[in-house]
Amino acid sequence: MQTVRQKVIGGHLLLLGAGALIGWLYGHVDWGILAAALVGLGWNLRQLLRFEAALSSKHFGSLKYGDSIWSRLYSRFTYQRQSIKYYRKSYRRLLKEVRKSTNAMPDGGIVLNSDFEIVLCNKAAQALAGFRRKKDRGQRVDNILRDPAFRKYLLSGNFSEAIEIRSPISETGWLLCRIVPYGADQKLLLIQDVTERRRLSAMRREFVANASHELRSPLTVISGYLDALAEDSEVPEAWHKPLLQMQTQAYRMNNIVAELLELSRLEGAGAAPIDEIVDVCGLLSAAKKSVAGQKGVANVAVDCQSDKKLHGSSGEIESVIINLMSNALRYTPEDGSVTMTWQCDADGAELAIVDTGVGIEPEHVPRLTERFFRVDAGRSREEGGVGLGLAIVKHILERHDAKLVIESEPGNGSRFACHFPLSRISDIEQVSTVGKL
Repeated sequence: MQTVRQKVIGGHLLLLGAGALIGWLYGHVDWGILAAALVGLGWNLRQLLRFEAALSSKHFGSLKYGDSIWSRLYSRFTYQRQSIKYYRKSYRRLLKEVRKSTNAMPDGGIVLNSDFEIVLCNKAAQALAGFRRKKDRGQRVDNILRDPAFRKYLLSGNFSEAIEIRSPISETGWLLCRIVPYGADQKLLLIQDVTERRRLSAMRREFVANASHELRSPLTVISGYLDALAEDSEVPEAWHKPLLQMQTQAYRMNNIVAELLELSRLEGAGAAPIDEIVDVCGLLSAAKKSVAGQKGVANVAVDCQSDKKLHGSSGEIESVIINLMSNALRYTPEDGSVTMTWQCDADGAELAIVDTGVGIEPEHVPRLTERFFRVDAGRSREEGGVGLGLAIVKHILERHDAKLVIESEPGNGSRFACHFPLSRISDIEQVSTVGKL
């Protein structure tokens, strides 16, 4: 059975052959072929115009029937049109289901294109942030969420973490925003109302601060009387050990209260000042001297690879160094070592404390900066740790636009690295010699 292509080619060849034969009879073969070609061209042009008119009027008439190439084109066109209608209905049905499911979500969802322009949004996004599904389509999302921190978040391109911003429709509201890349250069902006969580967090901080203030006075009185009793020569010898234990626990409670007050202050404070210059190498040297000569303490080394200083709070950076060094010494045996390094490059600066201690199990690393979390609670309690040091370090670094990166492996020690951005590095050079101390 001949195919359509064979029929079309065969028909045109027959037409040209007939034209050549007629031209030969009249003595002009070339004119006969030309006339046949023009006839074929005219017929196809007529059929093309009929097909175009049928497409416009949707009345195909005789094109519906027959076995010509134009009838075949009509059949294919009809099949494709019906397929498009079917898929369009399926797409609309799927889109309705997606809208129903997204509108049922308690959190806001906004689909963004590669230019952060709004494509779709659900009802929760309208309620939480004031998005308008039709009017805001095509608008950049930062034209709706007009928050400098959110715009910086967009421009950074780093969407591994979420960001909290103030609600554009409520003075007391707070929103948690997270961008999830998906599809072909599209992004999904998820919005969650965290107003209640922030309110509870503020209440917790206020309670801890007030409770710590209230505990400080009675603890001071108790510590004073215990010190007086310990120095009294008339106190029976049987009381010496209990008094020493009470003094130790009172001292420990005073440390806990002081750290809680410091943590509450840091949580409510803003960014650290930039007008103060911090001599990091000097602080590292001072920290090393503070433990020099102590028995049962691992060797501490300082390696200053840069003479750059830091914009921030000298007292808070000193607290970071002391906390990280103390934590490293607590879990490093006497024959081990702790190395504190300060270095700068084109991306910023790094303050690293590396120890050769017992290391930390991988499942514990993400929780190390939680308040009161301790990997070995019994050992930490015996050695005076309360689980607030790394929480204080985390909040101090946040005030200095820095991040704490923890790397550890059981049996192979740990590395606590504080990464400071380039904006926090001072160009003022140190006078002291740079190198191994």
